[in-house]
Amino acid sequence: MPNTILNPSIIAKAAVRILDNELVMGKRVYRGYEDEFGKKVNGYDVGDTISIRKPTQFTVRSVITASVQDVVEGKLTMTANNVRGVDFAFTSQQLTLNISELSERVIRPAMVQLANAIDLAVMAEFFRVPNWVGQPATGADATINSFAEFALGPERLDQYAVPAEDRTAVLSPESYWGLVGSQTALFLQSVGQPAYRTGEAGMIAGIPTYMSQNVPTMVQGTGADASAQVDGAGQQVTYATVLNTESTPAQQTLNLKGFGASVLTIPAGTVFTIAGVFAVNPITKAVLPFLQHFTTLTATSSVITTGLAAVVISPAIIISGAFQTVSAAPADSANVVIAGGVSRAAPGPSIAIPFLLAGAAFSMPAVSAA
Repeated sequence: MPNTILNPSIIAKAAVRILDNELVMGKRVYRGYEDEFGKKVNGYDVGDTISIRKPTQFTVRSVITASVQDVVEGKLTMTANNVRGVDFAFTSQQLTLNISELSERVIRPAMVQLANAIDLAVMAEFFRVPNWVGQPATGADATINSFAEFALGPERLDQYAVPAEDRTAVLSPESYWGLVGSQTALFLQSVGQPAYRTGEAGMIAGIPTYMSQNVPTMVQGTGADASAQVDGAGQQVTYATVLNTESTPAQQTLNLKGFGASVLTIPAGTVFTIAGVFAVNPITKAVLPFLQHFTTLTATSSVITTGLAAVVISPAIIISGAFQTVSAAPADSANVVIAGGVSRAAPGPSIAIPFLLAGAAFSMPAVSAA
């Protein structure tokens, strides 16, 4: 009996199944907007771009008199323009193979490479998230090898009122195996035996924990090892002026100084704090016991002759109202501390980012040893 000739539909189904199995981070992102791209508006396809409404927030009154608030909804756009693909052709002889044979010989190797490329692209977006815990480090100090170090991530999510469900941890190989090694000494057979026998980290603090070789490395910028400062007071904004910026909750431009007369590069994803500017709980607006982290959304690269730099940051500096993000506006000449430090020579040190923790609409891109 002759073999059945494979067709594109059979091949595609097999490829998608293998791809889904090989993905790590790609399977653990929110995908609730996928169906929007398939909808029609007035009979027309929406194309490759959709609008997403940002969640609104409110303030709670403490007096008996009602105070009606406007419902303020910002929006951002999502464009399906980050493309990854692997292209190859089958011979007529290969198309007569059994699908399982073709999968193992041709499709699986291609899907493994494609899955890794997708995971890399997804993880690159975590550099847009400002919140770090610990200080980025290199070498052994960048490895998570205890529950206490791991717990810094979930603790920060709790401080930011992130729901406990749908959290996922993805560790670099060094941190994953360092954490597994720490479990083998536990006097808990249900935890220690899988860690020792099969090398499984399992559920930690209620969080499914995975390993990926694609957890990214941050390369710091180059420039004079100077003390950066805020250039000018009053740089806070209102949510109404930035509500439709391409970041959640919003973004703005911040002017800095003190970099010295040198060639300065600030890569996208550079995280820093500002003296006196503390984080707040996004729900209660209570001031939290740590400085707010800001991240640069675009790279800054220019010849600095005045020591000045304008950087696009997230979150925006909002000091009051329902969308408050910080405890106070930064003062003029307030010190700016860049996480990981400013490099002294090109191309700059690589800072290990061993830990990605996703929870709802919030992520934690870096945890390092204390």
